[in-house]
Amino acid sequence: MRQGAHLEYIAVFAHPDAWASLLTLTVLEIVLGVDNLVFVALATQGLSPDRAVKASRLGLGMAVVFRLVLLAGMVWLTRLTLPLFAVWGHEVSGRDIILTLGGLFLLYKGTVEIHEEIDPEGEDGHRKGGKSFWRAIFQIALLDIVFSLDSVLTAIGMADEFVVMALAVIIAVTMMILAAGPVGQFIRENPTVKMLALSFLLLIGMTLIADGAGYDIPKGFIYSAIGFSLMVEGLNQWARRSRKARGADE
Repeated sequence: MRQGAHLEYIAVFAHPDAWASLLTLTVLEIVLGVDNLVFVALATQGLSPDRAVKASRLGLGMAVVFRLVLLAGMVWLTRLTLPLFAVWGHEVSGRDIILTLGGLFLLYKGTVEIHEEIDPEGEDGHRKGGKSFWRAIFQIALLDIVFSLDSVLTAIGMADEFVVMALAVIIAVTMMILAAGPVGQFIRENPTVKMLALSFLLLIGMTLIADGAGYDIPKGFIYSAIGFSLMVEGLNQWARRSRKARGADE
């Protein structure tokens, strides 16, 4: 019975449509995972480099588990979109509540991190201590659930076979795990980029709240805005390096 199931999964990829769905869904899952990757990089900023790498890998590993569990419970997941009650004429579902709570947490997290970045010392004049490893893991796990909802709902809408959806999720998160270290290191070494990432976090938080309230904001607008900001920051860094090089020559 188990061998027959394995053969059935393999037979799915005998059709070109399955490979096309896998490629398209993997790319889309990677794009949707950018939010998660940025949050993981920011959540581990206060840790030492080696613990930050461990925390990011563990956190993104949990993301794989959450997504596969949600995929396995597709019937339960579709019920999350059913209305529970109405507020001012808007029908509120379980998904709306989870997205709204996740958005509020991102706003809180982004605001606190910006405050600590601008004023790293407390009111008593002493620098605040480093972050807890397990606290970072808890925060990553909390947001993994929120980000997993959109990821899995997108997978369900784009593919028919469970093995295609699961494989796309595994490939996408594996690539995120490989990118987490370099992204976190880059943010640590560039404070201005960290501020941009925190602003991006606030933007995503507002997007989740709007989505929970029934207002669909295309993520293309969000990514275009942050992409333009990163391009400007890249030009600023290039200009700074050019000024330093000219100063060294003189």
